[in-house]
Amino acid sequence: MDWGTWLSLDWQQVLGITLSALGFYIGLMLYTRLMGLRSFSKLSSHDFAMTVAIGSILASTILSDKPSLLQGLFAVAVLFIIQGIISVIRRKIKPLKALIDNQAIILMAHGEYFEDNLKEANLSTSDVQEVLRKNGIKSKSEIFAVIMETTGDMSVIKNNDTTPDWTLFKDIRDSELLIKSDDSTF
Repeated sequence: MDWGTWLSLDWQQVLGITLSALGFYIGLMLYTRLMGLRSFSKLSSHDFAMTVAIGSILASTILSDKPSLLQGLFAVAVLFIIQGIISVIRRKIKPLKALIDNQAIILMAHGEYFEDNLKEANLSTSDVQEVLRKNGIKSKSEIFAVIMETTGDMSVIKNNDTTPDWTLFKDIRDSELLIKSDDSTF
């Protein structure tokens, strides 16, 4: 390995990186203003994929002369347009929403693990236990539900005296598992 080349940086590279980073930053601000903050949310798996793709394009555009700044900005613009189209489809055509989006799934409710759902999510009880510990849970009796959201994040909902608003849980697969046998107000 040629250490001199590996550690080198000349003024032309500094200028190119600086201008590319500034141009990309301004372009991203403009695209985000046009398309909305949803652009960088993690509300669905395709939102996350878009964020990763933009990061990859940003890195290659800023650190090399191919693709050019305009090519990188154009590629990101295309991603923003695709995301906008998918967002409209998700809102307007409900059957396609189910094809595009993952569905939240219940992993645990009322202290009981749901092995079939854990298996489908490729998780173990140890994975859920780690999330419970990170949320300060000391006992399974503290748990109302653990839900794997559409982004892959896990939501931990604690038991308390508040009666659940069941409309918050209707879009979750197997939501009927949240109801204890003595409560049928779903």
